[in-house]
Amino acid sequence: MSKKADKKKRKKHQASKARGDAEEPAKLGSKEYAKQLELLQVELVRLQEWVKHTGARIVVVFEGRDAAGKGGVIKRITERVSPRVFRVVALPAPSDRERSQLYVQRYVQHLPAAGEIILFDRSWYNRAGVEKVLGFCTDREHEKFLRNCDRFEAALIDDGILLLKYWLSVGAEEQERRFRARIEDPLRQWKLSPTDLESVRRWYEYSKARDAMFVASDTDTAPWYIVRSDDKRRARLNCIRHLLSRIPYEEVPHEKVEIPDRDLTHAYDDVATLATRRFVPEHY
Repeated sequence: MSKKADKKKRKKHQASKARGDAEEPAKLGSKEYAKQLELLQVELVRLQEWVKHTGARIVVVFEGRDAAGKGGVIKRITERVSPRVFRVVALPAPSDRERSQLYVQRYVQHLPAAGEIILFDRSWYNRAGVEKVLGFCTDREHEKFLRNCDRFEAALIDDGILLLKYWLSVGAEEQERRFRARIEDPLRQWKLSPTDLESVRRWYEYSKARDAMFVASDTDTAPWYIVRSDDKRRARLNCIRHLLSRIPYEEVPHEKVEIPDRDLTHAYDDVATLATRRFVPEHY
C-alpha cells in the first residue's frame, strides 16, 4: 500500500471512530472462508435434493450496483450443485422484438418448473435501475413498472413460487477500487463496460432510483434483503447462509448406493483399440 493510500485509510478510520461507527471486523482469512463456504455448499446440495424431491420452485433475484459482487455470490452458490437444478439467468440487452413485448415477458419464460431454482443475475428490476438512470425507458414506463411490480411478484408467490430478493450494497470507494482492478487485470477487463463507468458518474441518480424501487417493492410479501458487500468473502457467506435460512428444506433420505460388478461377458482390450486415435498432446 502506498503512503498516500495508507494515510487516506488512517484518516477514514479516524473519522469513522469520531462518528462512533462500529469497528470493522478483522479480515476473514482464506482458510476460514474456505471452511465456512464448504459447510454452506454442503447445505446447498441438501437443498438441491429437497427441491428435486418436493418439486419446489424457487426464484432468487440478485440486484445491486455494478461491481457490487452479484456474480461472485452466484458463482459460489452454483459451483458445487447441478446446473439442471440451479439455473442462472443473465439476460443481454433486449432485442427490438423483445422491446415491443410485455415488459416482464422475457423474464416469465425463465421462471422455474418443478424442481428448479432460478438465480437472476439482474432481473425485471433493470427497469427500476439502469433503464431509468440511463434513459432506456420513459418516465411513464418506469412509473408503470413501480406501480405494478408488487402485483407481478404477488402473482408468482400466489402460484407457489418462493421468491427471494437480494440487493448487494457496495460503497462508492470500494466500487471505484474494483473498477480500477478490472482495468489493470486482463482476466477481468471483460467485466468493464461503458455502463459500468457511467455508474460512477451517476452514483446519486442510481441511489435515488434504488430508493424509489425499495419504496415500491419492499413489501411484506416479497421483501428486499440488503447484503453489505464491501467485504466480498463475508458478503458471499452471509448471503448464502440467509438464503438457506429462508427455505424450509429438509434432508431427503437416500437409498444406499452400491457399485455393481463389471459384466465380463463381452470383455476385450478396449484400451488398445484407442491406440490409433487422435489424442490431445500432453503438455502438462
